[in-house]
Amino acid sequence: MTLTNQNIEQLIELCKSNNQFAQLEVYNRYYKAMFNVAYRIVKDRFEAEDIMQDSFLSAFTKLDTIKDTMTFGAWLKRIVINNSIYHFNKNSKYQDVPLDNVLYKTEDNDGVASDYEFTNLKARQVLETMKLLKDNYRIALNLHLIEGYDYEEISEIMNMSYANCRTTISRAKESLRQKLQLVEH
Repeated sequence: MTLTNQNIEQLIELCKSNNQFAQLEVYNRYYKAMFNVAYRIVKDRFEAEDIMQDSFLSAFTKLDTIKDTMTFGAWLKRIVINNSIYHFNKNSKYQDVPLDNVLYKTEDNDGVASDYEFTNLKARQVLETMKLLKDNYRIALNLHLIEGYDYEEISEIMNMSYANCRTTISRAKESLRQKLQLVEH
């Protein structure tokens, strides 16, 4: 059986014994998604690349601490998000990067809806408008709407109270709504 046919649990077990081929296979399966997670937070391609690399190194050295290898993807994503927020807060001097530079996950053409172009345009418009939000609003909305974290997880990640997190996300959504209305008119 080749490594590309093995499930993630088998690969993680091989990685725990420092199998470099297994590590490369895990990296190849996750690097695009993890880069996108970091990029949406730090808004800098090179910084996102560094964060992603550091996060993989950290994950591979701490594999023994993961309780359930089936949750590896979520565990790695959490490492990337924490590293991204740390780097963003440390270096809040980032410039905006054109939206075209973001890597989008695309699906096969056989299930594409007829309004794909319109939906894609709307999604780009929302993502572009999100860049205009205050940093804490942008990061909170990214974590909630794009990454799928709940309020409790976001409050922990962003080091704020649960109530403050709910208020921040609510205000961020309202700010985004208002900015989108201005764009449409």
